[in-house]
Amino acid sequence: MPKVLYSPSSPYSAKVRMAAAYAGVAVEPVIVDTNAEPPLLIDNNPLGKIPVLVTDDGESIFDSRAITQYLNRISGNALFPRNAVKRTEAERLEALADGICDCLLAHVYERRFRPEEKVEQSWLDKQWSKAERALDYLAANPPKLPRKITAGHIALRATLGYLDLRFAGKWEKKRSKLVRWKKRFDEKFPELAELAPKG
Repeated sequence: MPKVLYSPSSPYSAKVRMAAAYAGVAVEPVIVDTNAEPPLLIDNNPLGKIPVLVTDDGESIFDSRAITQYLNRISGNALFPRNAVKRTEAERLEALADGICDCLLAHVYERRFRPEEKVEQSWLDKQWSKAERALDYLAANPPKLPRKITAGHIALRATLGYLDLRFAGKWEKKRSKLVRWKKRFDEKFPELAELAPKG
């Protein structure tokens, strides 16, 4: 069975595990500590980043978007539509969700890994403003939740889960449509919601 090297709190890891579950691809989840840089991680991704999917043949696939594309191929297009326009729409939503996570993680790491007196508030403000612009866009244009969802929908749910984990009470105001979207997603796909980021 393929392995997914992951961290429970990582939104990218959550996205990949949710995508595998939705695509019907069984994977063995293996928690790794990226700070410790264990051989299992470094041997499969020299960047030392998660998630990493290790196939039964020992091939390693890293970067969450490369993994969702791989899962899509082996599942017969379970995660992306065949229609070019709709596929681009799904890829764009995934990229936007991942981009929000990039900003949020930059925000978290600035506080976590720098001494308090060296934390750059202007950097934090810039990252947060980028995330807020994207969230405002999504709140004004929440994606439809059809019976058959895409990796884009899954990426957005993972992102909102990370916001709940690290920024609860700071992102929801004036974004009630996005809050309702998350609730509807969880009602329709409870098995995926269970894989959202956890502390």
